[in-house]
Amino acid sequence: MNDANCIFCRIVRGQAEASLVYEDDVVVAFLDSHPVTEGHTLVVPRRHAPDLAALDQDSGAGLMAAARLVALALRTGPQAAQGVNLHLADGAAAGQTVGHTHVHVIPRYAGDGFGFRIPFGGRPTPDRRSLDDTAARLKQALPASSPS
Repeated sequence: MNDANCIFCRIVRGQAEASLVYEDDVVVAFLDSHPVTEGHTLVVPRRHAPDLAALDQDSGAGLMAAARLVALALRTGPQAAQGVNLHLADGAAAGQTVGHTHVHVIPRYAGDGFGFRIPFGGRPTPDRRSLDDTAARLKQALPASSPS
């Protein structure tokens, strides 16, 4: 299940250039062509899934397992990253620019200038009752087949 117009599907099929870092039967990992820091890697499922809702459970598990392996390599290998960010943008409003689910594995170093910033000073801390109400609504919305 691939999308002929998807750049990540073309990379998975070997029809587009990529600097491969890792691959197995479920995922392919390659260097980001616009890296935040050197070694910034994208991990993508072989099966096309435009968003998390379309991602099957095996592909999701493989995605995270491969992201973990790449993160370990970035921390313990020649990159000697001091930290690693895993980032997955699900939907345009979240910053997803390629319609194929993927995880960014970004090596981090003190003073590298990258970070997630909360705009406008952030939001006020909600009280416990408000947090509990939100949690209850989210629990109610979970699919019946969600992992426990």
